[in-house]
Amino acid sequence: MHETIGTVCKHPRGTEYACLLCVLVLGLPAPIRPRKPFKCPPTCSCSKESIICVGSSYVPRNNPNDINSLSIVNGTFSEVREAMFAHLPSLQLLLLNSNALTTIRDDAFSGLPHLEYLFIENNKIETPSRFAFRGLRDLTHLSLANNNIKALPRDLFADLDSLIELDLRGNAFECDCRVKWLMMWLKSTNATVSDVFCAGPEEMKGKRLNDMTSLHNECISTDFILHQSVPSESLSVDTFSYKNDVYVAIAAPNTESCMVLQWDHIEMNFRSYDNITGQSIVGCKSVIIQSQVFVIVAQLFGGSHIYKFDEDQSRFTKFQDIEVSKISKPNDIEAFQIGTDWFFIIADSSKAGLSTVYKWNDKGFYSHQSLHEWFRDTDAEFVNLDGKAHLILASRSQVPVIYQWNKSAQKFALQSEIPNMEDVVAIKAFSINEDLYLAMTRYIGDSKVLHWGAKQFTEVQALPSRGSMILQPFSFRQRHYLALGSDYTFSQVYLWDTESKAFDRFKEVYIQAPRSFTVVSTDRRDFIFASSFKGNTQIFEHIIIDLSL
Repeated sequence: MHETIGTVCKHPRGTEYACLLCVLVLGLPAPIRPRKPFKCPPTCSCSKESIICVGSSYVPRNNPNDINSLSIVNGTFSEVREAMFAHLPSLQLLLLNSNALTTIRDDAFSGLPHLEYLFIENNKIETPSRFAFRGLRDLTHLSLANNNIKALPRDLFADLDSLIELDLRGNAFECDCRVKWLMMWLKSTNATVSDVFCAGPEEMKGKRLNDMTSLHNECISTDFILHQSVPSESLSVDTFSYKNDVYVAIAAPNTESCMVLQWDHIEMNFRSYDNITGQSIVGCKSVIIQSQVFVIVAQLFGGSHIYKFDEDQSRFTKFQDIEVSKISKPNDIEAFQIGTDWFFIIADSSKAGLSTVYKWNDKGFYSHQSLHEWFRDTDAEFVNLDGKAHLILASRSQVPVIYQWNKSAQKFALQSEIPNMEDVVAIKAFSINEDLYLAMTRYIGDSKVLHWGAKQFTEVQALPSRGSMILQPFSFRQRHYLALGSDYTFSQVYLWDTESKAFDRFKEVYIQAPRSFTVVSTDRRDFIFASSFKGNTQIFEHIIIDLSL
């Protein structure tokens, strides 16, 4: 039996399958194939543990697994591909100097768990892939010296837990937002890192990245993205907070209502909360006095009213009718406080009307003072000038006038005017670094930014208006903006430049006939409501963009 089977195995036509069958049946030892002898490539010199190649166009293969050192110099291949050296799992040193390398792909060195030394010097690499060095947890020395590196992808060295020394000399780093992460990493790593010098931009040329403290201002931008749309036209938007909740009151004349929205902390949007109905509502203004929430509702017809929040019913109920015998055509409502007293003013845009100040007397708001007549007031703005309370009234038929609060008389007295500013439709006061400014809106022509100093307002910037009813200042996180609405084209958002102390164009947004821009902040998020006289009310979110990512 044994001889027969042995004969089959030795027979020239005996198959490997037959031999394997012999082994399985008789338990004979399988024949051992001799390992192919390693043949050192003609461009390389090889020893038992190392390979050195000069001018090679490829990575040697069919190498012994115990090779621990590979050097390729003056090679002609242009990229390090994924797992390119995985067939050499025992490598401890890899040197790829003076080749034509331009690219290092993700996971280029995967399969090298014991690699400690990696030198990729004198090549043409501009930036390696983000995960080029992933998995090299035992790497202690890395050199990328003398390449064309301008920037490194964020967290490139995240996996290099054992790194002791990093050489980045001889590169042309652009010290802009792209190197912000590297600057921070240099301050936190325990590895010894060569000096990193900036090749640009021009103002950074020759500086050491290691010495820089911050690139934050240059690396943060912002944007406004549409968060939500309210399916209603509107004239004004006001916001208030009550018991840790944020509310928004929207004057919507076409639906004859003052819509009250509430921020939903779960759904992360603004939802309908209450609806105050009326006739041709043109303004909804909130006032919180002694933990009571009031909403002043100005109407073109049927008089104006004050509503109070009823906590038991969780809705607003009518609290008071406003004495409006002197009000014919309300155009704006502003609430303000002088000392401990609360007031609001209704600006009347009718020639026969009187802009009127109302005062709170613990039971309600009552007429306190009527201001000038026959001037068709379009807007009122309360400001503190040099520590004193003032009202500024804008009118269609005269330049804006300034009233100062008289403490002894407890009334406003005409003080001065703002010259050369005819046909102003809106006035908004704002501060930047303790400097007071006014944003003066003109429908056609130039809207103006004025600065308060030396007891007067002086013009500092003109912005072209094309059907503008609002020039609204607002701020988010130390960034100051102006939104200039337009009935005929895109509205312009401007951003304050701290060096030139002027507003630069920042972004265009399309809103049909915008009438107000109102800031609402909640849950560490910032929004701006853009009311529209001819379209839906738009809610934009102000977002921070890290340009170093």
